[in-house]
Amino acid sequence: MKKVALVTGSNRGIGKAIIEEFAKCGLDVVITYCHHEEEAIEFQKYISNTYNVSVMVVQCDISNEEEVEKMVNDVCDAFGGIDILVNNASICKDSLLMDKTVNDFRRILDVNLIGTYLCSKYVGRIMKELKKGKIINISSTNAIDTYYPESCDYDASKAGVISLTHNLAREFAPYIQVNCVCPGWVKTDMNKDLTMEQVEEYNKKILLHRFAEVEEIARVVVFLASSKASYVNDSIIRVDGGKFNE
Repeated sequence: MKKVALVTGSNRGIGKAIIEEFAKCGLDVVITYCHHEEEAIEFQKYISNTYNVSVMVVQCDISNEEEVEKMVNDVCDAFGGIDILVNNASICKDSLLMDKTVNDFRRILDVNLIGTYLCSKYVGRIMKELKKGKIINISSTNAIDTYYPESCDYDASKAGVISLTHNLAREFAPYIQVNCVCPGWVKTDMNKDLTMEQVEEYNKKILLHRFAEVEEIARVVVFLASSKASYVNDSIIRVDGGKFNE
């Protein structure tokens, strides 16, 4: 029986690349999305036509506990279980710190942090019953040492994901490995509005002098989900091209 990988927020960006990398490895995959259904359906068709794997598409607002529970139950009904969970879905809404509202801040936390908790909680229950599984959380270098006041809500949510990773690893030991990947700058829609001047400025602070391709992040995730990472647990892994502070 093929392993099953569920990746949240996987109709675009890093999540989409992770799904395809898993499909290349022969895993059955679950594409999840909150908005942009057409994108998710088109991507499902592409994966189905390109790789010899089963593909399921699920709409879910991961900040909603009832929707998360239903998603996990539906996937388990379809596949019999979940071997790998990648908590990738997140949102960012940059604005001046003093202009942010409580509701703006809370929405970022609800999706990025609470959503990661809820998916880990319900998938973790299944994995604990089976006494096996891998959970990979996607945080950010914004959680460690790359701070932007206009992203303070995003930064805080991603720092929470790192803390949550450590606690989940302890909760689910010894059967479930829980690790966290912290990308730096990546070529995604989240960064599409940067000016050329901003990109050049940020590139100067990266030892490789470029942003990452989404596939470069996805391959690290797939490694952590594989048997090659059988003794990697409770680890926070930077994937940022080598960052230095001026």
